[in-house]
Amino acid sequence: MPADELRVPAPGRILVINVSRIGDTLLVTPAVRALAKAWPQAELIFLGHPKRIEVIRHLPFVAATGAITKHRARWRGWLRGRRWDLALVYGFDRPLVAYALRAAQRVVAFRQGDAQLDARLFRAVEPPPAMTVHAARSPLLLAQALGVQPDGLRLAYAVTPAEKSWAREFLAAERPPGERPLVGLQIAGFPATRYRDWPLESFAALCERILGRWPSARLLLFGGAAERGRTSELARRMPERASDLAGRLTLRQSAALMDALDLYVGVDTGPTHIMGALEAPMVALYHCHSPSRLIGPLERPRCYVVDHPRAAPCGPEVPMAEMPVDAVWSKVLEALSTP
Repeated sequence: MPADELRVPAPGRILVINVSRIGDTLLVTPAVRALAKAWPQAELIFLGHPKRIEVIRHLPFVAATGAITKHRARWRGWLRGRRWDLALVYGFDRPLVAYALRAAQRVVAFRQGDAQLDARLFRAVEPPPAMTVHAARSPLLLAQALGVQPDGLRLAYAVTPAEKSWAREFLAAERPPGERPLVGLQIAGFPATRYRDWPLESFAALCERILGRWPSARLLLFGGAAERGRTSELARRMPERASDLAGRLTLRQSAALMDALDLYVGVDTGPTHIMGALEAPMVALYHCHSPSRLIGPLERPRCYVVDHPRAAPCGPEVPMAEMPVDAVWSKVLEALSTP
């Protein structure tokens, strides 16, 4: 169907629901940006996971954000009627789709596998087969079902002026003046996807090469409390050059520091997706079970990816230890030598 036949009357209020982890939340931002460009006068509200919605805050094309879960959704939308003209729901949680149907005039979602529920959708979009479409392109299918065309594939994240100022003050207190380059490392990811983690010994070898080439470098080790054991061990090996920040910062504070880096090196996890929306050079490491062609940053200058040497797709049992340090080091050299 031609795009002009898919278009709907210009909505005054648009709701986007996406309850997911950091990376999957950010991967929806190109679709949200496209909606905002298509209907610039509309008020666009984004509801997400209570612990992840902060990555959407301050985006210039989102009017407001809020938290929702599939459990809370069961009790919402019964009394206030249809508050939104249009809603897009990502994921396959029936309570979220049911809430949107109560709260919006028109609802667009991927087919939920429930014939009765799908029949109530304004547009029921066929989800693409697994491992066939880049993770930033898939969310755009819902917008395109409304005749909305993409407005780029770059992920979006906004560091506020106040956060930039905080980062400058933090770094001034954390390291002596003149320590450069400033290199951030995300050495571990989400517990459920540990197969994507590059071994600690490999990161240690990489850090030794960085410090051998740039003796005045400062290494910032990012992560949550769950990664503290690994980051503290890595910092222990380089006590004068590494700052262990795992568990010390909020997510947005980490992002503000990442925005100030000379180089970021990280495994495939939420902060790496955030870095894909920022500007500093980055080196990102990908397992063959989720290769860069399906999940890596798109339209992102100065992004250097290192894919697992085995051909994709492979199983999660394949160890990331097979990724050689030389392959990552060559990308670090390229990243830090390119203006």
